[in-house]
Amino acid sequence: MATDRDVGAIASVAPVHPSVLAMYAAKPTERFPLPATDVSEVDPRYFRQEVAYPRREPPGTLVVDPGNKFLYLVRENGRALRYGVGVGKAGLAWNGTAEIKRKAEWPRWTPTADMIRREPERNGPWRNGMAPGLANPLGPRALYLFDGDRDTLYRIHGTTEPDTIGTNVSSGCIRMFNQDIIDLYGRVPVSTKVVVLPAGAHVEPQEAVRTAGGDAEPDAS
Repeated sequence: MATDRDVGAIASVAPVHPSVLAMYAAKPTERFPLPATDVSEVDPRYFRQEVAYPRREPPGTLVVDPGNKFLYLVRENGRALRYGVGVGKAGLAWNGTAEIKRKAEWPRWTPTADMIRREPERNGPWRNGMAPGLANPLGPRALYLFDGDRDTLYRIHGTTEPDTIGTNVSSGCIRMFNQDIIDLYGRVPVSTKVVVLPAGAHVEPQEAVRTAGGDAEPDAS
């Protein structure tokens, strides 16, 4: 049986469809002109695409599946827009229901005390915050999740490390390709409901996702 590593290796040598290249192309009109994301070695299951959605959350809901490394924007008629994500330690530390109470374009980033303690050389210099820009770990957009008036400290954001999409990473919450977080940011308003599943719960069966390859339709709409 093919492993995740095998599937990824097969995907890495397959040609990338022009519609996918267009989705992850450069965005020169951004405040900080954004370069294209190299997706030539990305497993196709982590590209933005529309898929069947078997759960019952209403359209407009965001559902995060940390175990399978996907985020879903639920659509009508049993469909959803699915994005690949990378999951940081904070992304596994909390699950439940929240809502987006703040959205930010080119946000400022401040590492938590725990992040500074774990990686003082890397994060210590930014204890007072890092200005927006291409080097900022939050990327070009961020969504901030709250439980009532309480900040969950859970974020959905871009990344400076696109090769980590589809993996577990040491820091951060839920990271997306920069072009994907820009796309998602434009689709969801403040007050959007967000469901974060426990690590062992999944929207789609793991085996079905593992063998699906690039069968779903890329979505650039």
